[in-house]
Amino acid sequence: MHTHLILVLFLYCCIGFSVTFSERAQAQAASDDELSTLLAMKSSLVDSRNHLKDWQIPSNATQSAASSIIHCNWTGVFCNSRGLVEGLDLSNMNLSGRVSDGIQFLSSLSYFNISCNSFATSLPKSLSNLTSMKTFDVSQNFFTGSFPSGLGRAAELRSINASSNDFSGLLPEDIGNATMLESLDFRGSYFVSPIPKSFTNLQKLKFLGLSGNNFKGEIPDYLGELSSLETLIMGYNEFKGEIPAEFGNLTNLQYLDLAVGTLSGQIPPELGKLKNLTTVYLYRNNFTGKIPPQLGSIMSLAFLDLSDNQISGEIPEELTNLEKLQLLNLMSNKVTGLVPNKLGELKNLQVLELWKNSLEGPLPVNLGKNSPLQWLDVSSNSLSGEIPPGLCTTGNLTKLILFNNSFSGPIPTGLPNCLSLVRVRVQNNLISGTIPVGFGNLPALQRLELAKNNLTGQIPIDITLSSSLSFIDVSWNHLQSSLPSEILSIPTLQTFIASHNSFRGNFPDEFQDCPSLSVLDLSNTELSGKIPESIASCQRLVNLNLRNNQLTGGIPKSITNMPTLSVLDLSNNSLTGEIPENFGISPALETLNLSYNKLEGPVPSNGILMSINPNDLVGNPGLCGSSILPPCSQNFTVTTHQKPGKHTKHIIIGFLTGISVIISIAAAYLAGRFIYNRTYLYNNFIHDWFKSSNEDWPWRLVAFQRVSFTSTEILTCIKESNVIGMGATGIVYKAEIHNRPHMTVAVKKLWRSGSDIENGYSDVVREVELLGKLRHRNIVRLLGIWIYPEGGRED
Repeated sequence: MHTHLILVLFLYCCIGFSVTFSERAQAQAASDDELSTLLAMKSSLVDSRNHLKDWQIPSNATQSAASSIIHCNWTGVFCNSRGLVEGLDLSNMNLSGRVSDGIQFLSSLSYFNISCNSFATSLPKSLSNLTSMKTFDVSQNFFTGSFPSGLGRAAELRSINASSNDFSGLLPEDIGNATMLESLDFRGSYFVSPIPKSFTNLQKLKFLGLSGNNFKGEIPDYLGELSSLETLIMGYNEFKGEIPAEFGNLTNLQYLDLAVGTLSGQIPPELGKLKNLTTVYLYRNNFTGKIPPQLGSIMSLAFLDLSDNQISGEIPEELTNLEKLQLLNLMSNKVTGLVPNKLGELKNLQVLELWKNSLEGPLPVNLGKNSPLQWLDVSSNSLSGEIPPGLCTTGNLTKLILFNNSFSGPIPTGLPNCLSLVRVRVQNNLISGTIPVGFGNLPALQRLELAKNNLTGQIPIDITLSSSLSFIDVSWNHLQSSLPSEILSIPTLQTFIASHNSFRGNFPDEFQDCPSLSVLDLSNTELSGKIPESIASCQRLVNLNLRNNQLTGGIPKSITNMPTLSVLDLSNNSLTGEIPENFGISPALETLNLSYNKLEGPVPSNGILMSINPNDLVGNPGLCGSSILPPCSQNFTVTTHQKPGKHTKHIIIGFLTGISVIISIAAAYLAGRFIYNRTYLYNNFIHDWFKSSNEDWPWRLVAFQRVSFTSTEILTCIKESNVIGMGATGIVYKAEIHNRPHMTVAVKKLWRSGSDIENGYSDVVREVELLGKLRHRNIVRLLGIWIYPEGGRED
């Protein structure tokens, strides 16, 4: 009996040993196969930074060493206890090339991450054989083609991240079979409708990202069946119609983003049932109707952005119940009525943006007193009353933007003590009193705009101490006294506009240090005295406007050497002497207005002065010469050298010369009338032929389609008052054509030198290439930062 028992035990042990040996042998064989698979995968990759340099078998390795243990120590490779690859993390390695079909032989692979690389091929279909997959991440690449089907076979798949690629076509229907999925991210590709109905099987799904694709049609209401969903991001698509009322069933939803699309209709009140919502982004759509007061019952709501829609009606009083609210953005809508006073009682409010609506009345009196308010923008409304005094009570306010309203009263005394301020924009209101002392001591203040108000007094001397201000505009006020002599020496100052005030006194002469100044506008300020030669030390000055003052003396010759000066307006002063000879060859000068002064002598016939608008020289009866003024008489150039006793002879010569000039002018007038009429009759072809030489006529207008205006009409619009933009390649002018059916065009005048034009062309080409690379998936909206081309708005 005992013998039989021993025999049985012996046989059992032999069988067990045989099985264990067989399993180990199989595992060893599988491990060896996976090592070969990884080496084959490496051969299909382009590893420009040599991150995978250790993916190799050492030359001195033994046969046993060249087995499972080697590749388990390679970069990005993770093995299980059996020596089989279960994880592959090759993210952020700048890899390119292709993912090998052989990846299917890594049968135990459950974690696969090749995100943030430069792959630009299609994914292999063999990925569908990786049925052990739990986490799959190929995001932030340039993968093309269809997303491979078959991943739904992985019963334990928890996460798919394919965001920010170039995938196209339909989303795979079989993904709905992976019922353990919790996160599904397909943002930023070119997927098209429909969204698979099978997704309703994903009852454990918490994150669904579909934004930045080409989905069209209505948002499917069956997405409201995803009961576990916490985050839903579907903006930057072409969905139309309304938000499904069924979204009110997503009771676990915390984050809803449907921004930037073509959705319309009213915002469904059913959203008020989502008591876990913290974020609602519906901006830049076509929503109409009123803001549902039911949103005021979502006590968890922290971020509400309904901006850039067609929403009307008043701001619901119920929104003041949202005690956790940090951001409220209703800008660029049709909202009317008052700003609820209780908004000032919200203790967590950081950003309040209401600009470009039809709001009226005062702002909440306690706004900023009880909350860490950082950003307030209520510009372009019909608001009135005084600016709330406690906006910076908590010391967090960075941007105060109130322009284009009817605010009155003085600037709150607390503002100049708000050390966090970066921008103050309160122009175009009814603000009175003086500019309070203190703005110059704010360490972060970059922009101070107080223009078009009723401010009196003077510019505080402390502003000259600023080390951060880059933009100051105090124009169109009632400021008096002289300008602080050192204000232009602020090291960071780029733009200083103080026009339409009553400064009087002499023109500032402190120009020995203005390192950043690019725009200086002191027009209409009653300044007198001479323009100092030292102004040329402003080596970055682009626009200098001194028109309509009482300046005397000559035009400083040093101005002609300023390397970036593009726009110069000295009109309506009492300047004397001749136009500096080198004006025409100034490096960057494109717009020059010298009209209505007391200048005399010949106009230099070079550069910009050859094509200057005649209106920019009128009012200087002593000027002569060039192609647009009467020729200078010979006695003009010799009057300073005439000898005694020749007086009578010179009178006769002068008389004859005068007669000749009158005859010449008459002939020129008749010829001009003839050419003018003939030019319009033949659409100015004669004019173009007559001025075919680039030396005689330095501009050439090239049209890409037939136009109904002439070059003459365009040239008459090239003046400083029509400047709408400027840059490194030239200046853009607004040209209005009146003689035929009215039209408005933009004309860009490039720098004249060949190298500048070539460089400008290269810049333009680079800009176009860059814009061509931008895709909708790369459009990012940061908190509080917007770009509005139509208004040139800088917040």
